[in-house]
Amino acid sequence: MNLGRNLMYMNEEISLANGAGGEAYRQMVQEIFIPGYGSPELNQLGDSAVLAGPGGSGELAFTTDSFVVWPLFFPGGDVGSLAVSGTVNDLAVAGAIPRYISVAMIIEAGFPTETLKRITASIAATAERAGVRVVTGDTKVVEHGRADGIYITTSGVGTFDGNWPRPPQQPCAGDALLVSGPLASHGVAVMAAREKLEFEPPLQSDARPLAGLIRSLLDSGLSVHAMRDPTRGGLGATLCEWAEDSGLNLTIKETDLPVKAEVRAACDLLGLDPLFCANEGVVALALPADQAEAAVACLRAHPDGRAARIIGQVSAGLPGQPGHVSVDTGYGTLRRVTLPEGEILPRIC
Repeated sequence: MNLGRNLMYMNEEISLANGAGGEAYRQMVQEIFIPGYGSPELNQLGDSAVLAGPGGSGELAFTTDSFVVWPLFFPGGDVGSLAVSGTVNDLAVAGAIPRYISVAMIIEAGFPTETLKRITASIAATAERAGVRVVTGDTKVVEHGRADGIYITTSGVGTFDGNWPRPPQQPCAGDALLVSGPLASHGVAVMAAREKLEFEPPLQSDARPLAGLIRSLLDSGLSVHAMRDPTRGGLGATLCEWAEDSGLNLTIKETDLPVKAEVRAACDLLGLDPLFCANEGVVALALPADQAEAAVACLRAHPDGRAARIIGQVSAGLPGQPGHVSVDTGYGTLRRVTLPEGEILPRIC
């Protein structure tokens, strides 16, 4: 983390780019929130905070997330299922077993009661699938025109299995890079639904809870060094953050990136890079290269990891030089990857 940088992406007013998961978002967190709150736990910069339990009762994972996706319903999911899945996955990639979640809603006056019931049922069904319980919540109603329907904030608590080594959440030189499934499906599906674009076959969000998939991986005894669910900013943002935080160089092969044909076609039409489109049902991970094939086999044995594959490797950086991400184009050249500076896709989660 470098707090000495100029606020080159911070203007007098917050823009959509500050919430998109790219460089503007990262700088807002690092330059305003972390020093502003002053809590050492925030320096973890993980999907969940790992906290000491009361009275030496063991560690807890704690996370929170807000969901403003539009449209509220999209192929493959809705704001309710997305909220539960996102919170559960943030806990799971920290190496925790998700246990409990809270659900808070800001609802606009005039919002259809039947739609609220539908969203609530989706929350309940997704929580049951994920093995978590909704144990508390809050609701506020604001004037018509002040909330665009409904916004949801979920928080989650998870515990750690003493038999699992908790991932240190930083890749190591010599690691292989893996993903558990196809990329960009969620962001592109939401964008297409928003713009009322039709594709054949139809686009589907990948939003789903991944606690079971991750549990099977941790049960395998493999030495996972880092895990992340690459949501806002996509896989590209996750890799860039790993490179910056570790000082290592990450190289991925473009031909090995799993992207469904219909998603790639939609990206081409919309001018999107699938590397930076949001995912809501994919895990990115780093572990020793000699364990990579075993990890792929483990992931593929689970229904949520059938398309898992190795996509790249981690190597030591040059002394005094920051880590970076490169894409092997397959044509004998490397393309440097950096965090996008502007808006990627607004309101996709």
